[in-house]
Amino acid sequence: MTKASASNPEAVRWIGERPIAHRGLHDVSRGIYENTLSAARAAIEHGYGIEVDLHPSKDGVPMVFHDNILDRLTGETGNFRDRTAKELASIAIGGSADRVPSLAELLELSAGQTGLVLELKGIAGEDDGFVAAVLEALSGYQGPVAIMSFNHWLLNDARALGAEMPVGLTAEGSDKLYDVHTEAVAAYRPDFVSYGIEDMPNRFVQEFRGSGKPVITWTVRSPEAAAKSALYADQITFEGFLPPLPPGD
Repeated sequence: MTKASASNPEAVRWIGERPIAHRGLHDVSRGIYENTLSAARAAIEHGYGIEVDLHPSKDGVPMVFHDNILDRLTGETGNFRDRTAKELASIAIGGSADRVPSLAELLELSAGQTGLVLELKGIAGEDDGFVAAVLEALSGYQGPVAIMSFNHWLLNDARALGAEMPVGLTAEGSDKLYDVHTEAVAAYRPDFVSYGIEDMPNRFVQEFRGSGKPVITWTVRSPEAAAKSALYADQITFEGFLPPLPPGD
């Protein structure tokens, strides 16, 4: 892993090089659900980067899952974080053969074959040790990887703990939130920004990108939205279609 810093822009350049599959290359019609190893494998096979979400288990293990509760994607109910890693590993996603994967399992599968963008999902007052556990899981990983979050306390923890991979700010909103976002940049020094495509164009994004750091957009669901993103950002986080890869891939 190459340390990200203002003096080493190469450490974050990969984020803009190829489309990033939102929660992996999922396709329910093919029995491939979001944030599963099958979705990650499909993204690798198609040559895309991978974005996934992380929550800690009850016993502090970083796990790949988006929601705070289990209900939408599993046959279980209740809070995700009330289950241990062992319990989560036995829960089927969408009735498929996939189970809730750990970050360690995702890293083993990816093995540096493509870029990983990990969104840390925070819950205020419940995140002690979360960032430290993620950084520990990533220590020694050989491959392009970045972390990002909407939650400023998690970005603060990442900086306080000396995160060596690129750290990104996930954000959305109109120009009314300009001051909030610029204050976050000053406080947490993000290496990149992931911004909602629905709120483009955007003064904050324009200024951040003008500083020489990459911007990716979410969630891009059509070629038309991808074309819009190309006007204002460096890369897309997509789902629902197969965007072209860069020439030579």
